[in-house]
Amino acid sequence: MADTTRFQAPARLSAQTTGCVLALALACAFVFTVLPVLAAPPAAATTPVVPPKPTPPRAAKPTLGCLISPERVADVGSPVVGVVAQIPVDNGTVVQAGQALVMLHSDVEQAGLQAAQARSAIEADVHAAKANLVLAHQRHARAVELLGEGFVSSQAVEQARAERDVADQKLQQARGQQAVSQQELRVVQAQLGQRTVRSPFHGVVVERFVNAGERVEDKPLLRLAMLDPLRVEIVMPASRWGSVDVSHTVSVVPELPGAVALPARVTHVDKIIDAASNTFRVRLSLPNPGNRLPAGARCKVDEPGLSATALPGRGSL
Repeated sequence: MADTTRFQAPARLSAQTTGCVLALALACAFVFTVLPVLAAPPAAATTPVVPPKPTPPRAAKPTLGCLISPERVADVGSPVVGVVAQIPVDNGTVVQAGQALVMLHSDVEQAGLQAAQARSAIEADVHAAKANLVLAHQRHARAVELLGEGFVSSQAVEQARAERDVADQKLQQARGQQAVSQQELRVVQAQLGQRTVRSPFHGVVVERFVNAGERVEDKPLLRLAMLDPLRVEIVMPASRWGSVDVSHTVSVVPELPGAVALPARVTHVDKIIDAASNTFRVRLSLPNPGNRLPAGARCKVDEPGLSATALPGRGSL
């Protein structure tokens, strides 16, 4: 009996311990779950929050590609054969209209000019013919006077009249010769001017093809480009024909770092649509003071801006 009691006592102790642990766990669960709910204030009635509708992304404006090019490009040459004496310009030089670009050797022309100037300056023949005509008039008048007094015959008067007419013709011949000398002087001056190649417009030297000492005959000497204004070429679909007219103003945005929209004026619209591509070309004039923009850059044009005004008699397509 003593042994049985010894073995049953730990079993009862273990059961009591288990009950205490279970009661403690239930008490902790009550503290952490039920009490916070009871202690919390009653929630106020609120309206349900409706999330904002997402804003649809803006559609990009339709644009047309374009190309910025020089207004004019010219390969400048000489109309005469010669040897280059001097080229005072180089690539990138800004030149004015009429500025000397290339000078050819002109020693012969310079000598011819001096001779022509000397001939045109001679007026001795004209002065001599004038003096001879005055004398012939005096002789004729004297002969007429003597004929009235009966001292000379009518034949002498006729001879004096003929001498007067001859003197007058010699004066006309001297004046004509002087005019021919003036014309020869202008011819020599023009020939000398051909030895100097000048710029046909205001622009920039793009490329130089010759150097001093080279013989030139029929090849270009320099290539010039006019950069103010610039020319903008746009290729538009045929469906847009009639939406743009000459004198319209269009905003052009060059595809360059930091570029802003610039106004350009429409100067030409094709009257014929290309059947193969179903497109036509529009040409704009873009002012470029100081040559700030380079030629050859690509650009963009907002398509809606081209349909601001329709052509007379045709609606905007």
